[in-house]
Amino acid sequence: MDKPEKITTAEHAFLQMSRLCSRKECCVWEIQQKLQRMCISDGNAEQIILRLKKGRYIDEARYARNYIHEKLTYNRWGKIKIVLSLRQKKIPDEVIQTAFAEFSDNELNASLQPLLEFKRKTVKGSSHFEINGKLIRYALGRGYPMKEILSCMRKMNLDELPDETE
Repeated sequence: MDKPEKITTAEHAFLQMSRLCSRKECCVWEIQQKLQRMCISDGNAEQIILRLKKGRYIDEARYARNYIHEKLTYNRWGKIKIVLSLRQKKIPDEVIQTAFAEFSDNELNASLQPLLEFKRKTVKGSSHFEINGKLIRYALGRGYPMKEILSCMRKMNLDELPDETE
């Protein structure tokens, strides 16, 4: 059961958001959502966000870099899934592309091969075709591009893989 948020002043909301942003990285969209739940008017919310930006509590470029690093390292997501997630958080495409420019292709796809090798041990199927299909769907769901998936599967010496040109 949702309990209504108590109405707070703009200054109190700013202090709460600054404490939150000093503990963890937040993007503008997340702060807007929190302020909306606190029943802060749109005008006050914009002023609070501007103050947070001036105080460098919020920096979307820094947020995007940290988010990408976290998802690559801990969640083992691929570039496609990370981009979609950042877009969902209303991060501008220019900021996303700039943040990805700081990561090499090797860094972006480093976890794919170990991920596929680990998953291969648990996948069951009646043929190589079925097993490979399950592995490909798994890696696509993790956000990796098809070209990289097929390349890693070739390195693993899996039989009956389709050509990259198809």
